[in-house]
Amino acid sequence: MKLFRLDDLDAERAAHDGAYLQFLRERNMSAGLYALPAGEADPQSPHDQDEIYLVVSGRASITVGEETSVVARGSVVYVPARTPHRFHHITEDLRVLVVFSPPEK
Repeated sequence: MKLFRLDDLDAERAAHDGAYLQFLRERNMSAGLYALPAGEADPQSPHDQDEIYLVVSGRASITVGEETSVVARGSVVYVPARTPHRFHHITEDLRVLVVFSPPEK
């Protein structure tokens, strides 16, 4: 078993001055913590893997393909591989648990 605490992961991510911290990588999946401050732009581009976002805290809009929705704590979003997507209109600091399958390269 591997056990992670979000507060510890967020502190490690911040200590490395990055928006993303990959904290798990296994044969069939990987997981990370993604953080964007309110008002910041999301620079990501489409990935080769399917992914799931679980919003841990914050509030923003997300556009996946042609669909846009508002997300907040507790929202879960599935993004198919190679689909353009990004968070925007981030009104509260955003913390998102990200799961990739297969693992992110």
